[in-house]
Amino acid sequence: MKHRRAILMLGLAVLLGLGAVAMASRWLLHRAASGGNKIVVAAADVNLGQRLAPELIKLADWPADSLPRGAVRDPAKLSGRVLKNSVLRGEPLTETKLAPAGTLGGLSALITEGKRAITVRVNDVVGVAGFTLPGNFVDIIVYTQSESAAGREQGISKIVLERILVLAVAQEVGRDETKPRVVNAVTLEVTPEQAEKLDLARSVGTLSLVLRNQVDPKPGVTAGATKTSLLGQHAPPGPVPADVVAATPPAVPVMRADLAPPAPRRTSRHCIAAIDGLRSTQECL
Repeated sequence: MKHRRAILMLGLAVLLGLGAVAMASRWLLHRAASGGNKIVVAAADVNLGQRLAPELIKLADWPADSLPRGAVRDPAKLSGRVLKNSVLRGEPLTETKLAPAGTLGGLSALITEGKRAITVRVNDVVGVAGFTLPGNFVDIIVYTQSESAAGREQGISKIVLERILVLAVAQEVGRDETKPRVVNAVTLEVTPEQAEKLDLARSVGTLSLVLRNQVDPKPGVTAGATKTSLLGQHAPPGPVPADVVAATPPAVPVMRADLAPPAPRRTSRHCIAAIDGLRSTQECL
């Protein structure tokens, strides 16, 4: 009797356990089904400026509590859109990574609204030995001849533009590589005013690019470097113009008291009186 009761209790416990497992499994499956969302992700690595095609995107499940802002759920909305940032396989495609609808592919999709792209010819020295890559920021120095206050020309190097974004080097716009590449042209993103300054600068002198820290926003306020300031010399005074010389009145000599000729010294004399009988004479030396 006792064994039968124990077997019944054991069987009942097994049934209750199986029921609890089944209910927990159904609850977990229901929660996963209700909490999951499908969003559009990249099906392969896609470079910036590239137009999205159906084979480059796919739907993937994503937790509802960690959905990225601006995530796209309908793949049809991305047909023909252009990326302005590179994405990796499995990375969600959001509106912030896409160029405005209707944008053509290529470099034009990377230009910020209100700005322009201008290309500057460089060499291995001007291009910072190939370390100027797309996505970097550079300062631009121009070396030219300027007229000094004395009317003479002197060489000067001056920073004319600061924190300019590099859009492309040669015909490459990819920003995933870090290996330096020596190229013959660099495309920069500038405002219309900066484009005018840059075009004038390369026509009046020689340009050099200065690579700067990506997160350094401080401006470099300088007066420019000349040969005089480089060597620590003082500029010699220039010739006085003829009209200034003619207008200057002649100097009148002034006799200073401390420069007057000294008065003649009075020398002391010694006299000797001589008495000869009734006659007296005096001799002075």
